[in-house]
Amino acid sequence: MKLLIVEDEPQLLKSLEEFASEEGFIYDSVTGLQSAMERISLYEYDCIILDINLPDGSGFDLLETLHKNGKTDGVIILSARNSLDDKLKGLGLGADDYLTKPFYFSELNARIKAIIRRKQFKTNKLVRFANLVIEPDQYLVGVNDLENLISFTKKEYAILTHLINNHKRVISKVSLAEYIWGDYVDEAQSFDFLFSQIRNLKRKLKDAGAQLEINNIYGVGYQIQAL
Repeated sequence: MKLLIVEDEPQLLKSLEEFASEEGFIYDSVTGLQSAMERISLYEYDCIILDINLPDGSGFDLLETLHKNGKTDGVIILSARNSLDDKLKGLGLGADDYLTKPFYFSELNARIKAIIRRKQFKTNKLVRFANLVIEPDQYLVGVNDLENLISFTKKEYAILTHLINNHKRVISKVSLAEYIWGDYVDEAQSFDFLFSQIRNLKRKLKDAGAQLEINNIYGVGYQIQAL
């Protein structure tokens, strides 16, 4: 599950980054509107944590761009403002939720996970695919139930849930690598790092008796399929 954090206050940005890391989210962070615009044009995010008052523009402009481009990234607005008009404007432009600063990180965490469940998995609790059972809030994956858990790394879990969420289409290796590694993918000399994660993921699923396959569509990418 990948976040984009858009916040210009250094201390709050650092706290948000620490929160995202501790909660197991993959994230990118930026401090201005233009850099946020660049990120959403390049990558997909499960949820954007968006400050409205940015040094080079308004977070409302980002919402308008998302809407204009038909993007469905979840958005939570963070703002020091507390006026009803701002809340209504943000929600009217497509934001999913609105938190006024200061806020509790536990509340932010609950709202992020609620949006991801609703946007990604279209459910309020457990996700089922083939004989896998996934509990998104706790990053738990089991076979048939949550008694028989499979242990995944953070990146393996992110690849698995991204493929399941997009199981009706083929995900290119470039798109999958960018989803997981973001800008760092440009520093890679090859896709060996992705192939290694996929190989480990397939082995763990097979050993656990998961009734699904991750198919490598030669020259195109990957698609997950229930057996």
